[in-house]
Amino acid sequence: MRPVLVGILLLLLTSHAFAQDFSIIDGRAIRFYKEGEQLILERRYDAALEKFKDAINREASFLEAYVKMSQLLITMGNLEEAERVAESGRSRLSGKNATPKHSADIGWVFSNIYLQKGEFEKAYKQFEAIDPLLDDSFRSHVYYKEMKTQMEFLKTQLGKSMSIEKEKLEAPLNQFQLQYFPVLTADGKQILFTKRDGTGNYDKEDIFTSFLSESDEWSVPRSIASTINSQYNEGTCSVTADGNILIYTSCDAPDSEGSCDLYVAYKVNGTWQRPRNMGKKVNSRSWDSQPSLSADGRILFFSSNRKGGYGGNDIWYSVRLADGSWAEAKNLGETVNTPKDEISPFMFFNNEILFFASDGHQGFGGMDIFLSRVKDGKFTKPENLGLPINDQLDQVALFITAQKDYAYFTELASSENGRDRSLLYRFKFPKDIYLGENLTVTGGRVFNSKTGDPIDATLSLVSLTNDSTLYEFKADGKTGEFMMLYPEKSISGLYVEKKGYLPKIYNVERDKLQNVKDLEVQLTPVASGEEFVFENVFFDFDKYNLKQESMSSLKRLVKFLNENPNVNIMVTGHTDNVGSSAYNQTLSLQRAKSVQDYLIQNGMHPGRVLVEGKGDKEPMVPNTNAQNQALNRRITIRVL
Repeated sequence: MRPVLVGILLLLLTSHAFAQDFSIIDGRAIRFYKEGEQLILERRYDAALEKFKDAINREASFLEAYVKMSQLLITMGNLEEAERVAESGRSRLSGKNATPKHSADIGWVFSNIYLQKGEFEKAYKQFEAIDPLLDDSFRSHVYYKEMKTQMEFLKTQLGKSMSIEKEKLEAPLNQFQLQYFPVLTADGKQILFTKRDGTGNYDKEDIFTSFLSESDEWSVPRSIASTINSQYNEGTCSVTADGNILIYTSCDAPDSEGSCDLYVAYKVNGTWQRPRNMGKKVNSRSWDSQPSLSADGRILFFSSNRKGGYGGNDIWYSVRLADGSWAEAKNLGETVNTPKDEISPFMFFNNEILFFASDGHQGFGGMDIFLSRVKDGKFTKPENLGLPINDQLDQVALFITAQKDYAYFTELASSENGRDRSLLYRFKFPKDIYLGENLTVTGGRVFNSKTGDPIDATLSLVSLTNDSTLYEFKADGKTGEFMMLYPEKSISGLYVEKKGYLPKIYNVERDKLQNVKDLEVQLTPVASGEEFVFENVFFDFDKYNLKQESMSSLKRLVKFLNENPNVNIMVTGHTDNVGSSAYNQTLSLQRAKSVQDYLIQNGMHPGRVLVEGKGDKEPMVPNTNAQNQALNRRITIRVL
């Protein structure tokens, strides 16, 4: 929440406390003062200043004039002069006409000056000193209540400032007059930002990008693509973790729904395709901007001032459907949104923490950065990131790397010729702020096992505990390359699928995929006699009932058979060598039948699914240790 609105203070503070009982009796000085008040109402601030100066020059002990003049200077942004004038007024509080209310009035001004200068401890102590002096009428006003809440918040924050060191990104970055809203891919090898050469009407926005070399040097920034940057404004973008889906803002384009709309572009075979307007389900006739994609591009968050919100700019979201279209945008709700402004959302790579800027939640002044965690499918009460990330100025946006090491942001500066500049900075993100479990970023390649050709397969990381998809990425059709994120979750599976091919299934923890930097995934075309290991099908020891953790694999087998209606399969059960061969034979067949029963219950004709048990006859690896024995306890699927 912003500190007390100074404009209200100017009109209400002294009038309530003193009415027409001034600290002086000089009629001419009082007339100057009243003329200054009228000029404030007319928003003629410079002229009002001169009247208050005249009043003080006429009567140096005119306490109300010092207060009003310093308040006006605060409104005009001249804090240094406001503090000087207020100090002059405070030096005269020892006069015979001074009262405790005058002390409160002067102290109130100082509290506001200190707040706006970011001297929070001074502001708090000053307020504590004057609070007992304020009367009940003053305490009833909203500006007092806001200040009171502000000070209660500051009390909880004082002494908690974290240590951060800002560093400006080195050349060749920061070569333009304006560059802002930086975002990076999950591996930190590509940065995208909005570039603008000036603030004039003809200085349009474009999206620029730079790549990090093996020697940790950024390349010279260049336009992201001629298909994306145009004669119109393109900026404030978001990109998926792998850099293959881009959503950005464009304003006043011919096909726009409103003033600014969101557009989506896909990179296919290494080339950005022509973007398209996201349509009326996402865009409105109002301002829609500042997108943030979830890591895998399945959920879009953005800011909009459209109707149906809670006031000002709110955070909205849309979900990408199975057919690639986007669902009707929905408001994120009143836990996050307020009657004031919520902007610049950023969904962290784990899809569990949303960052955003707001002046509607309690903060230090202006726009602060907050986070809200996803718990049980709902967003929690926002948390202020605290000092020094937030301060008395506007903090608009942060981007935090998947590795949780750096936060990237924009800071305003003045150039040598006095023109405003915005530059890209970063700082080491404080470990005091918990961002969840660590993420591992890896990559690899998907290709045809017969020809070596790349395959644009879909890779899905699934929590086997509850059959929820954590991430879903697609390999590049030109190179077969892909990027994956692995959170530190137990029991997860990686499914690599492409219609016309046998699926490849991994158990992430057992196969230690988090440590595989260049995973080579071979997919085999569907053909008679081809076989694959049906991973992530679980049974209790010495049992044949399917465990709940098997559902992800079983559902995908149903999908595979539906996509290949002419395919019949043999489901084969295997065991390790613990127990007698006869017993293992029976157990392996029972487990295969459990899979068969599930498929039939889910619509498969019994004639398409045959079963057999091989017991311990065909081990994948020697049964020499517990790890190998686990590999040998498996289900295989063979195309008939």
